[in-house]
Amino acid sequence: MKKVFTQTALAAAIAVGSAGFTTASAETELVIVSWGGAYTASQQGAYHDPYMAANPDIKIINDDSAAEGAAKLRAMAEAGNTTWDLLDAEAPSAIALCDEGLVDEINHDKDLAMAPDGTMASVDFGDSIISPCFIPQIAYSFAFGYRNDAFDTPPTAMSDVFDLEKFPGKRALEKRPDTNMEWALIADGVAPGDVYDVLDTEEGVKRAFAKLDTIKDQVVWWTKGAQPMQLLADGEVVFGTSYNGRLFEAIEVNKQPINMLWDAQILNLDGWVVPTNAPHKAEIMEYLKFATDTQRLADQSKFISYGPLRASSAALVGKHGELGIDMAPHMPTDPVNMKTAFAYDFEWWADHKDDLAERFEAWLISG
Repeated sequence: MKKVFTQTALAAAIAVGSAGFTTASAETELVIVSWGGAYTASQQGAYHDPYMAANPDIKIINDDSAAEGAAKLRAMAEAGNTTWDLLDAEAPSAIALCDEGLVDEINHDKDLAMAPDGTMASVDFGDSIISPCFIPQIAYSFAFGYRNDAFDTPPTAMSDVFDLEKFPGKRALEKRPDTNMEWALIADGVAPGDVYDVLDTEEGVKRAFAKLDTIKDQVVWWTKGAQPMQLLADGEVVFGTSYNGRLFEAIEVNKQPINMLWDAQILNLDGWVVPTNAPHKAEIMEYLKFATDTQRLADQSKFISYGPLRASSAALVGKHGELGIDMAPHMPTDPVNMKTAFAYDFEWWADHKDDLAERFEAWLISG
């Protein structure tokens, strides 16, 4: 069984100040690729705007195509025309891109800021550094939201999503094998700690698909992060998977009739990778030292409910910048929310994603 990141590594946090960052040369435009929506907005508030204010000759251009980031970066590299300076990537993609030589290795202690108490970055980030090329940012989770007006008795467990008799209605699931296959096995009685051992077998893969078969005709498949929130808001589905940050926005900011179902949330990591042959390498490394320091990672939690991955940042998670509510209980890494959390094994999926994605697509069109 390959290493799965620890809850301690996930429960990271934030600290203070970033004095002494140098101002880059005039009229430099840095193209930073991320996920759009509330997530890019949180980066804009926590990282981009403060950095541009301190460095008026830097302009940050947001590109919201991270969902296709790996494929597009491969195409750029093949064409010999890399136009991106920085890519926000989920851990499996970061590992794959690093293995392919498409992103640069990072000297975490040399290239990134120390914690305020002098702790080196490699120690502060700990086990969340899962690749020589990966610069950790946040822990997030995939979880279920549900319409709080759909049932007389609300669901309490993720397995309720697979109970069509007690909880009838459509479900919105992301159109991908990972997370869905893990949830299917857990709902079928596999202990969370045994999920990847079971998926390592042909019988386990068939068992996951068989469990998904039980709800297949009630599933609306989504491919863009905004879709499940809209489906839930419109009442077209009664359950929907999404990133916990988008669910937070729907529930707390937009006041939609939706509740969180934290049971069996699947924890994952997200962070930066620097494309090989990025056009502004020196400038983007200066930006990264700022954007990944203790205070900046803590500041992001003012805008979105994702847990910062520096240990030094945890104590600095405070209130939402506009709502004024305490953000700690909304973090996937909050101890209460972590009780039944399941850690996504990014290394396992880096090895198996292509094969299971092909089988998943075949299953989708099967009878």
